[in-house]
Amino acid sequence: MKDFQNKVAVITGGASGFGREFANIGARLGMKLVLADVQQEALDQAKSELEAQGAEVLAMRCDVRNAAEIQALADATMGKFGAVHLLFNNAGVGSGGLIWENTQADWEWVLGVNVWGVIHGVRIFTPLMLACAKKDENYQGHIVNTASMAGLLNAPTMGIYNVSKHAVVSLSESLYQDLRLIEAPIGASVLCPYFVPTAIHQSHRNRPADVQDDAKPTASQEAAQAMSDKAVTSGKVTAQQVAEWTFDAIRDDKFYIYSHPGALGNVQRRMEEIVTQQNPGDPYKEVPHIRDMLRAKLKN
Repeated sequence: MKDFQNKVAVITGGASGFGREFANIGARLGMKLVLADVQQEALDQAKSELEAQGAEVLAMRCDVRNAAEIQALADATMGKFGAVHLLFNNAGVGSGGLIWENTQADWEWVLGVNVWGVIHGVRIFTPLMLACAKKDENYQGHIVNTASMAGLLNAPTMGIYNVSKHAVVSLSESLYQDLRLIEAPIGASVLCPYFVPTAIHQSHRNRPADVQDDAKPTASQEAAQAMSDKAVTSGKVTAQQVAEWTFDAIRDDKFYIYSHPGALGNVQRRMEEIVTQQNPGDPYKEVPHIRDMLRAKLKN
């Protein structure tokens, strides 16, 4: 996809973090924007600011776990703009702790947003994009699914998040292959950021009532939260930079998008362990003080 002027971009999780930066770039490129988010106040603010930049914006409160709400988003998009060219399945949340300590509510929330949100987006919007392509011989489209380096690695006390993001990587690769098989004029990418200063580490602030868990956090969950807070807030790569690289990847039809290519050494080691049938290695081999600190917190 090379031409963005007057094209329509749909962005879930569009009121903050990567989604907000995608919207900023889209506005700068002359795109029509559809923002979906569960944060109504932030959504209203984003809409107002983007319209002040001259963008035409449709903003809808949407819980991506809910297929009906994604369908309503798609219907509203087609009703207002009549097409979809760029889809960012970007909404995401996080939860940590030892994997057996996560409750059913934790699993339902994280998988609901991180996995089912992407499933609903792909299932509902891809046919619309294919229909748009049939009507326009010059149509170009692209789908970006936000995963994480946690979709390629498996650090301890991040199990529930790791599972969800591995699913997104697999789903995205499958989408890419299926689109290529039918020779569709639609590209696909998976975004795998590492620790970038967004609000992902505080996603529990928007946790819906139906998946609330009032139990006191376990020691591992408290330790995981503390580590996540520190890692995310101390990140040097910005969400704006990641968004710029994402649009570059869309232009170049690149599938894998990374914020920290240096972390790929860990991915390579994991792949070698799989191929050579080695047991999984120590993810903290190069930073043993982090492993020791985490272990000490759990012992205490």
